[in-house]
Amino acid sequence: MAAFVEADRVGADGIEFDVHLTKDGELVIIHDETLNRTTTLTGFVKDYSAAELRKADAGVKFSPAFSGEGIPFLSEVFEWASANKLIMNVELKNDKLNYPAIEQKVISLIRHYHLESRIVLSSFNHSSIAEVKRLAPDIERALLFEGLPDDIVNILSEKKEAGFHPDAPSLTKELNKQAQELGYVVRPWVANSKEQILKMAEFGVDVIMTDFPEAAIDILQTRDFESM
Repeated sequence: MAAFVEADRVGADGIEFDVHLTKDGELVIIHDETLNRTTTLTGFVKDYSAAELRKADAGVKFSPAFSGEGIPFLSEVFEWASANKLIMNVELKNDKLNYPAIEQKVISLIRHYHLESRIVLSSFNHSSIAEVKRLAPDIERALLFEGLPDDIVNILSEKKEAGFHPDAPSLTKELNKQAQELGYVVRPWVANSKEQILKMAEFGVDVIMTDFPEAAIDILQTRDFESM
């Protein structure tokens, strides 16, 4: 949660996070399917109840300064977001594990907090995105890719979704142009170095996803000033 607060403080346009289901069907925000790397617990997220996950420390492995930071729940983040204007890219982390009805659960929570206009639902599981489209055609959806198939332009043309989220190293200037001409909002992930941030900006992408929003803002503002 501290990372989201900091992103808002430095002036980021939005935040991105991954959503999983607990054993008892609660929506929880954590990157990995397992808890080992980032928390004081071990094993799969899906094997713990919400109450058990609330006991985890999700900050101390990053830095002692964040000791005591808990695993955020989606409802908590949506409650907090009601007081700001951040766009939220919610990745459904169901490309490796099956989380039954996660699409409907997330959509219901979005509607509860009236956040439809501020959400992008994305996934590497494109069948899940098709289900989101069926359940909530009014909520923006995006297709995630890591590595791109040779027929990517045909895939984008057939899927007709709103967002195209390729990994930054795979994106080319020509593909960015083709995707935008098909009506896609292009949001590559993750550009962290100055070189890659400037490269994505030169391509003309719509959004740059980064782990370092404050640095990225400074890089882009300096670029804009120097080009004047």
